[in-house]
Amino acid sequence: MTTLIEVINHGPIRELRLARPPVNALDTELCRQLIHDINQAMADDVHGIVLSGSERIFSAGMDVPHLLSHGEDRHKLLDSWQAFFGAVRTLAESRVPVVAALTGHAPAGGCVLALCCDYRILARSPDPAQPTVIGLNEVQVGLVAPEGIQRLMRRVVGHHRASQLLIGGEMVPAERALDIGLVDELAAPADVVPRAVAWLGRLLKLPRQPMLLTRAIAREDLHEALHADLIRLDRFVEAWYAPDAQQALQTLVARLGKA
Repeated sequence: MTTLIEVINHGPIRELRLARPPVNALDTELCRQLIHDINQAMADDVHGIVLSGSERIFSAGMDVPHLLSHGEDRHKLLDSWQAFFGAVRTLAESRVPVVAALTGHAPAGGCVLALCCDYRILARSPDPAQPTVIGLNEVQVGLVAPEGIQRLMRRVVGHHRASQLLIGGEMVPAERALDIGLVDELAAPADVVPRAVAWLGRLLKLPRQPMLLTRAIAREDLHEALHADLIRLDRFVEAWYAPDAQQALQTLVARLGKA
């Protein structure tokens, strides 16, 4: 059986490392595995979670070729998107703090996962000419970010800036991501996970129940943003089949094929 997520324990902190080569694209199976592993962490009473990825890439977001392979089968397409949003909600509803250890680029779905975490640490690229980037670039590939996902961005960077980033489908370089609060720290690639574990370690030294209850109150708006009424998957799937969306998605797949 292929391991899609590596489980690594750091004392009471559990690291879930996405491990679906080459770019940790989020297909239905990986999303369901993430749901399972987060729930298992809760059952095992871990005190904190680190969500990490591969070197140079945290997650490339949804696996577009996988989604396009469903063709006109709307049931399968809906099932795949339900798996993704199920993973997003499970992450957001974690009873313990979660740090996104962004070991590399985090576009689209990768960024959505990061926005559901309590803290985000992004790897600096070793090549200044090719900085690590993060963002919700759905518009660039022909998709519409649902209201709930837009709210995730707003709660982190503010309403006006979120609108600019979303409408342009902008991918944000690491240094600017730090400046606007999209991420909380930058670190050398090898230091991202250790820094994530260290941040959680400091948090876990606080009185446990007051910290967890305060956190739950602070994240109520996050849970509200992911309510089904603000995601409207039926409308999202309908828009997927629009001619301009399909053209943009096919162009993306052709570009990926040449990469």
